Amino acid sequence: MKIWQHFKTITDHRIRVMIKCFKVGLIWQGLTHDLSKYSPTEFIEGCRFYQGDRSPNNKAREVTGYSFAWLHHKGRNKHHFEYWIDYDMKSPRVLEGLDMPRKYIAEMVMDRISACEVYQKENYTQRSAYEYFMKGKERHWFVSKNTMNDLEMLLLMMAEKGQKETFRYIKNEYLKNK
Repeated sequence: MKIWQHFKTITDHRIRVMIKCFKVGLIWQGLTHDLSKYSPTEFIEGCRFYQGDRSPNNKAREVTGYSFAWLHHKGRNKHHFEYWIDYDMKSPRVLEGLDMPRKYIAEMVMDRISACEVYQKENYTQRSAYEYFMKGKERHWFVSKNTMNDLEMLLLMMAEKGQKETFRYIKNEYLKNK
């Protein structure tokens, strides 16, 4: 078990997200981002499956077929698509993704950028989060169209215009025009 390495990784990630959230005015979300990762349910599995270059949840899925830490995490953190899945009695699929509030979409952008920074290290570029998103976009059938469009737009802006311009837009326009 890699306790210290996992602790350093999740703490580095949290600090990066916190700083980015502060820059766009999401103070409380920055302070409380991913606190559940320190709970025994998430932390122990994270230490057990730690690799340093990707989420331990993915390794847990490969080894056991599921990630109990992820099942715990997604139900407690509103910046994840999966938190916003609910029953829709009118839908043929029954489960549908609800539109996420913009403040959580903005936090998700900060989360994705920071995760890419932490895991990709010196290979990180301003396009990293967008490219990672595009690789898995088709698998997210349960995400609402509005949420998906907003996330893609913000990550593309980050890829093309960089952090300073994207964060300015999020703070001054996106979060104010609900």
